[in-house]
Amino acid sequence: MKNVFIPKTSTAKISVGLIWLFHFSGLMGILFIDRELFLETTPVNLFITIVLLFVNLPDVNKNVLLAALVAFVVGMAVELLGVNYGLIFGQYVYGDNLGVKVGGVPLLIGANWVMLTFITGAVGAVFFKRAVYAAAFGALLMVLLDLVIEPVAPKFDYWEFANDTAPLSNYIGWFLVAFPIQWVYQTQVKRKDQAFSFHLVLIQFLFFGVFSLVQWAS
Repeated sequence: MKNVFIPKTSTAKISVGLIWLFHFSGLMGILFIDRELFLETTPVNLFITIVLLFVNLPDVNKNVLLAALVAFVVGMAVELLGVNYGLIFGQYVYGDNLGVKVGGVPLLIGANWVMLTFITGAVGAVFFKRAVYAAAFGALLMVLLDLVIEPVAPKFDYWEFANDTAPLSNYIGWFLVAFPIQWVYQTQVKRKDQAFSFHLVLIQFLFFGVFSLVQWAS
């Protein structure tokens, strides 16, 4: 199991190198160069990262596309309910640094649901062979990642909750929504990418974790 997270092909090595480079450059740029300029590149960074994710999938077939479609549609649907009606996650609004919006929700957020489902699900499948356990682990990773991002999301003009704090219902809602999406991923995507996914999960925790610590210390 210890070797599945090591990139083996040239494509995987280049892809992993690129996402580390992008995120490290973004980290340095936001902290020390031009915060607004680097934050405005978020949609480009996220789009390239999602493309690299699919490039590294061992097999892109109809089942993979079905899992991606379910994650995108369900993710967008619950976000629309949240932004417009305050349901599931609580009352919040999206800022301007995530690109074009539909009904107040950036389209890239739907794509982000796909990316998070695939990368956390791939890591979960390493530790748990049964789909239900892997799905639960993947959903938990998604909640933990959201927990790390929430403190800095308003500062980055990603999104902001009413009263400036994400309610407990946000994290409960994340798990309840993420679990069935993860179940679809685990049961439909038989050949999973694990090296690229592991590095991207790790990068996400480190990137947003640094900014959460900086904010806490300031």
